Amino acid sequence: MMKLERLLRPKSIAAIGGLQASRVVEQCQLMGYEGEIWPVHPSKTEVRGLPAYASVEELPGAPDAAFIGVNRHLTIEVVRSLRAIGAGGAVCYASGFLESDETGGQLQSELIEAAGDMPIIGPNCYGLINYADGALLWPDQQGGRRLPEGHTGVAIITQSSNIAINFTMQRRGLPLAYMLTVGNQAQVGMSDLALNMLDDPRVSALGLYIEGFDSIAAMETLAQRARTLGKPVVVFKVGESEQAQVATLSHTASLAGSQAAASAFLKRNGFGQANSIPVFLESLKLLHVHGPLNGYRISSMSCSGGEASIMADTAVGKKVYFPALDEAQKKPVQDALGPLVTVSNPLDYHNYCWGNSDVMTRAYTAMVGNGFDMNFLVLDFPHSERCDDSEWLVAVDAFEAALKANKAKGALAISMSENIPESYTEAFMERGIVSLYGFEEALKAAEIAADIGQAWQHEHSDPVLEPTATHPEKITLDEASAKQRLASFEVPIPSSHLVTSVQQAVENADKTGYPLVLKALGIVHKTEANAMRLNLQSADAVAKAANALLELSDRLYLESMVEDVVAELIVGITHDAQFGLVMTIGSGGILVEIMKDSRTLVIPATRSQIENLLAELKSAPLFAGYRGKPKADIKAAVDAILAIQHYAIDASDRLLELDVNPLLLCAEGKGVFAADALIVLQEK
Repeated sequence: MMKLERLLRPKSIAAIGGLQASRVVEQCQLMGYEGEIWPVHPSKTEVRGLPAYASVEELPGAPDAAFIGVNRHLTIEVVRSLRAIGAGGAVCYASGFLESDETGGQLQSELIEAAGDMPIIGPNCYGLINYADGALLWPDQQGGRRLPEGHTGVAIITQSSNIAINFTMQRRGLPLAYMLTVGNQAQVGMSDLALNMLDDPRVSALGLYIEGFDSIAAMETLAQRARTLGKPVVVFKVGESEQAQVATLSHTASLAGSQAAASAFLKRNGFGQANSIPVFLESLKLLHVHGPLNGYRISSMSCSGGEASIMADTAVGKKVYFPALDEAQKKPVQDALGPLVTVSNPLDYHNYCWGNSDVMTRAYTAMVGNGFDMNFLVLDFPHSERCDDSEWLVAVDAFEAALKANKAKGALAISMSENIPESYTEAFMERGIVSLYGFEEALKAAEIAADIGQAWQHEHSDPVLEPTATHPEKITLDEASAKQRLASFEVPIPSSHLVTSVQQAVENADKTGYPLVLKALGIVHKTEANAMRLNLQSADAVAKAANALLELSDRLYLESMVEDVVAELIVGITHDAQFGLVMTIGSGGILVEIMKDSRTLVIPATRSQIENLLAELKSAPLFAGYRGKPKADIKAAVDAILAIQHYAIDASDRLLELDVNPLLLCAEGKGVFAADALIVLQEK
């Protein structure tokens, strides 16, 4: 990890350049920065009341941090001068480097050479804000405020400076300790900054807005460090759409990579994953107050049946859920609320007890006492300028008492962000109650916190395989060769024979037994080419099929037809430039495309990871014996997938693509079989 103490927590700042540099001075003054500020300008004698220096060489000392707000050519010279005097690091604001053109790429190489071992952030970025120390290397307005002494806050690192500005303007009560941008990541990458953030005791949780990963190995180190320190990390990874990938490439010259592989990588390393800015911010807020959750069991209380229904509907399709209450759990809640209220989860406690502190406290305490991983109180506050909200504060007091009595975690679920003053959110946070804005965002935040909590309860995953250099020359193995390679690694395949004539086909058919399948080799998409015959029940049928298929290929593949199939899977492995080998498992045949029913794992995957993935597929009910049908042999399926992975790892220096489709799952105890296989290797 690159040590960035001086750059991130400077006791002296040099602001070099014109307008942008003067704004850095302004922002430091507004935040009450107590260190030295040294403006540098070739012609000005002062900037915002501070004496200015004509050059870096004339500074009274080596600054801990410098903001460089000059053009791309001068930036290189300034960096070289700062390094010569022993500066602690610099933010390079200028654009026009690798993200722009060939000349910019050359200039970025020169910038890195000029910096040497002096850390630089950027180029093409706004820099950083240290709210804990009031130090801003930031050339614009921002909406945050200084973190009070002795308090903690979240750190956010982004690859987009404009999005970073927007984050500072949030009015959600999220306490910020740092806001950092990375731009082109020419030298200091996001993972370097992230590791330094985790080591700051004033940082409670970390948020990353990622367009492209700077280092997979460093991200794995970050995951381990986050778990060790108990500081959760939430990632908002963009690049899922084709348009987003194009925008990313032109924006910061960072590759977006495969979104499915990226998500699998983040999941295996225990990073929370947000898919929108509100979910990202609300998740960080929840984690700042409560940290990761132990599980997905949640409760909800509201004085409205409508709100209870919306909360229940919002949980549909999510991992968080509302467990039903048994009679023993219902009784104390019922005793508190009386016979007119139907006790359930989510709970509509009606308004009979509204404003009655004693009854509300007893009801909330009884409900919260059922051991949920997170407890929600739905509470929108009335308009602060037109209404009296004293009775709503009674509800908050009762909720706080219930949480403390049960040592439980709780949150207010606010349906609309405008229905709570930010000052209330901040005050409630000091009392251990996080206010989450939006029902969807509240439940997604709880799910993300539980995802992290679940990941931290399991052993950390092994590092992913290093990607290998790929070459354009490649070899595609036919089905027979591909299956034999897989079989040598104990992947089950049907009994088979390679034949080149009708006579051979008939002779081997009688030996193998019926029913049979006959295929023409050398054709990848056999169904579209009509290069396969199924359910051959006799020698005559085999002879007729062989005569037809020999017109397509001089090599045929005869194999036993697998019967009593319960379900089909596709198991595919591809080589990803960032993550090495990536495995996709989904419903077999065309279902994987029609139903979008697939999941991705980064190799090496464990048995438990594969089992969990299979349970998440839409076709999972088929495995358990749908509507009285036999259960699938899941153990054999997992064994086969691990064997396929074993081959892929062994061939990782050459493997480009592997496809087993379908992997046929028979009834429990009867095994599985790779019915078709494709392997693409690169030439040595």
